Amino acid sequence: MYFEVALIAYIIDRFVGEFRFVRHPVVLMGDFIKLFEKLLYKDSVFRGALLTLSLVTLVFLVSFSIQNLLSESVNYYLGVIISGLIASTTIASKMLYDSVKDIIAHPQHIKYLVSRDTESLSSSDINKAAIETYAENLSDGVIAPLFYLLLFGLWGAFVYKAINTLDSMVGYRNEKYEKFGKFSARLDDVVNYIPARITALLIFILLYRRGRFHIDPHNAQPQRADIESTPTVFKIFKQGKLHESPNAGYPISAMALSLRIKLGGDTSYFGKIKSKPYFGEGRESITKNDIKNALSLQPKLDIFIIIFVGCCTLTTHV
Repeated sequence: MYFEVALIAYIIDRFVGEFRFVRHPVVLMGDFIKLFEKLLYKDSVFRGALLTLSLVTLVFLVSFSIQNLLSESVNYYLGVIISGLIASTTIASKMLYDSVKDIIAHPQHIKYLVSRDTESLSSSDINKAAIETYAENLSDGVIAPLFYLLLFGLWGAFVYKAINTLDSMVGYRNEKYEKFGKFSARLDDVVNYIPARITALLIFILLYRRGRFHIDPHNAQPQRADIESTPTVFKIFKQGKLHESPNAGYPISAMALSLRIKLGGDTSYFGKIKSKPYFGEGRESITKNDIKNALSLQPKLDIFIIIFVGCCTLTTHV
């Protein structure tokens, strides 16, 4: 496994973020997708599969070649450092955290984070959208690329990003992309299956507050909190299945249950109301403080990942 590369990549992304002086690899992937659409788009599953296979193959060949070049042509430690620098571009921990935190001060910026209609969202709806985005993208933007980086090195992380970028650009169920984006959407479901569930467990383990008492202002004695609604792993997986996506519901339900709020519900996309299930068992009115509580996961997640990957790195040298 590529523990050293993953550790360096995560630390660089979390504390430095994107390298704005170079064109981001995901942007280059997006350019390829747009060019393919412009020249070869056709409303068919086959043509969409051709797009997916061509981009994934290209990304694999480039990233695999770079990985081999660094492992064979330069000093081992220099190769690990350079690999970590390159791999950091596949992780979006800092960008995700900063973008969601920005919603607290600038709620109108929610339109840049979500695909749902945002013109008529209430303050509660905006806060809910921000938390859902944070939960879902912890999987897509952090845990999943890190997972494939650990397993396969550079090419694993970049191939994952190619698939995820395809899904984010053409994996929509509308008139234009229903057939064209089907192959990439299904492939994205497959590669996110394990990372989404890992993310849900991490959210629950690191964020769920186990204190079960509250103070009644009319009674100085601590009262037993609503024990029946205490979230469990079983509830997370039971509610996660309700989402139309085979993966997105798990981190969202874990976040909702851990914060004791309700996420999900009917949402407007492209001018049409889409019926969606609720996740969680708490209140439906979501505040900015709930966003802050959700973001309180980040330092705990940082510590966990750095210690876990760091310890794995040390064991490989023992």
